[in-house]
Amino acid sequence: MRHYLRENWQNESTMNILAVIVSIALFLASFLLFAYAFAVPEEFAALTFFIGIMSVTLSMAIPFKILGHRER
Repeated sequence: MRHYLRENWQNESTMNILAVIVSIALFLASFLLFAYAFAVPEEFAALTFFIGIMSVTLSMAIPFKILGHRER
């Protein structure tokens, strides 16, 4: 039983690290999308900027929703 708990803890820890890495990557990608919004043709500028806003929103939602909070 003890071995199972240790494996479960390690798997959960790995998933938390993966979620944090994805969240940081989305946040940094949003900066690129905001910058490219001024470089793309006019008909795609609003869509690119909107996708940047959604990227920031999702990168903030991952830690709040998926990771949750710890109760110790």
